[in-house]
Amino acid sequence: MASKQNKMTPQQQNYQKLQQKHEIKRPVLKNCLKAFLVGGLICVIGQAISYFYLYFFNFTEQNVGNPTVATMVFLSMLLTGFGLYDRLGQFAGAGSAVPVTGFGNAVISAAIEHRTEGFVLGVGGNMFKLAGSVILFGVFSAFVVALIKTLLVIWGVL
Repeated sequence: MASKQNKMTPQQQNYQKLQQKHEIKRPVLKNCLKAFLVGGLICVIGQAISYFYLYFFNFTEQNVGNPTVATMVFLSMLLTGFGLYDRLGQFAGAGSAVPVTGFGNAVISAAIEHRTEGFVLGVGGNMFKLAGSVILFGVFSAFVVALIKTLLVIWGVL
């Protein structure tokens, strides 16, 4: 940093000092705490939904994850459609983007943004721009894991 300041003209150095003087200090600890609490609350809601499926629909602990994830994604899409999830994202930052609900928000936000271009080219063409890589990686990873498991079963290891 010192070598960069030596190469600056005096006018650039004065501007740099002025910019640092007026720069808004970010409350990093406060933002981390908000993200942690909101992300934790989303996980608590997910756990409550999981228990709901366990006790009222007779799912087992091995297969309760799929309907829980689907419900959480659906809820985040619904909240995004009503404009509430964006407010949550503004407040919590990564606390709302990291859980699986962030995936639902990313998909539906792109669909809402491009709906004026039509359902096929607008919504269909742009809905998975952001989330497409997540879907691709998930499908490819599932394929590789299934292939390895199948080979291990054929070879008698499992």
